[in-house]
Amino acid sequence: MIDPPEAPSAADPLDEFTAHRRLLFGTAYRLLGSVADAEDVLQDAWIAWSAAGRAEQVANPRAYLVRTVTNLSLTRLTSARAVRESYVGPWLPEPVLTEPDAADEAELADTVSTALLVVLESLGPVERAVFVLREAFGFSHAEIAGFLDRTETSVRQTAHRARAHVQARHTRFDTDPEQRRAVTGRFLAACDGGDLNAMLELLAPDVTAWSDGGGKVTAARRPLHGTDPVARWMVGVLAKPGVQGISWRSALINGEEGVLFTADGHPIGALTFDLDGGLMRNLRFQVNPDKLRGLRR
Repeated sequence: MIDPPEAPSAADPLDEFTAHRRLLFGTAYRLLGSVADAEDVLQDAWIAWSAAGRAEQVANPRAYLVRTVTNLSLTRLTSARAVRESYVGPWLPEPVLTEPDAADEAELADTVSTALLVVLESLGPVERAVFVLREAFGFSHAEIAGFLDRTETSVRQTAHRARAHVQARHTRFDTDPEQRRAVTGRFLAACDGGDLNAMLELLAPDVTAWSDGGGKVTAARRPLHGTDPVARWMVGVLAKPGVQGISWRSALINGEEGVLFTADGHPIGALTFDLDGGLMRNLRFQVNPDKLRGLRR
């Protein structure tokens, strides 16, 4: 992300850019599922915005900047999809640490969850942009049409199609924070003790675990299904306290309680999961070292 000077002058275009920076990063991240790519998009948007006289020429800076970030993201997303076709093992979005006391984070938690970002991967680039702008940030169909140079009617149809697609694939699971904290605590205890039975009791019968190593570190190349295979794999990989200085703790990741793995204080992975009836489903382990930037505060 872009680190502005501490005290820009009133005439500095950085004033407007930083005022909307949270929105801009949130838009790019939801469109790309990548912290690194979102930061690159913000850098490119800043270069465009800081062009001579730009701030004085634009009547609606917020709309201009969102349009710029959206179109830069669409260009990058088109090429990224081709790269992901040859990705080694399961692809998962880059996780980000989120703040527990930020009201806007709480309101937008579902739109940044790992589960939803995975589903958004199955949308076309324009459908994804329309869905994010409409559902996550509440832009009107007319505003989105202006961002994408499309008719309002076309945007309405795309929004309806994208929403139906997401609803058919994105199941809403338990979101009670206290219950998630309790389950996460039991998971950590099972890891600490290498307790296979305790791990088995935490998993839903139809549990699936994905691990994204990107070919950079050891990870399962295919999803694991079922309580016994998943529990044995996790205990074998995770339940080794002190090995190579690895530790784990609970953390708010993509708006939900998850697990952050560290070595010598540096993030080496993250676990997010769905909670269904108090049991863990759809476990997603991100361990690709190239996709951990969002776990560093």
